[in-house]
Amino acid sequence: MTFKEKSLALHNRIFAGQLMDAFEQYYHPDVVMQEMGEPERVGKDANREYELKFLSMLKDVHGAGITSIASDEENGIVLIENWMDVTFQDGNRVKLEQVSVQQWQGDHIIRERFYHR
Repeated sequence: MTFKEKSLALHNRIFAGQLMDAFEQYYHPDVVMQEMGEPERVGKDANREYELKFLSMLKDVHGAGITSIASDEENGIVLIENWMDVTFQDGNRVKLEQVSVQQWQGDHIIRERFYHR
């Protein structure tokens, strides 16, 4: 499986409502993740907590998809532009859009950075 195919499989699980299962399968124990303008989160435990907090803020997910994807297979880098249409617990409905840059190590993401508007 190419890194691009692995990333597509990861996103298909996320879009099917299996974010935490996908996280456990595809992220390295020592993963470093970073949201635009925020400090890095180091390790799977810290990132699991962040993802669970995000999920707890959601009331409904109305749709999600990938706008574009590209990969540098030689260096294990995948870039994904995606979106999610969500309603938060406070009733605010928004379309979230982001680009993520993933660095893969074997079957796992070792580093991921998110850029969103």
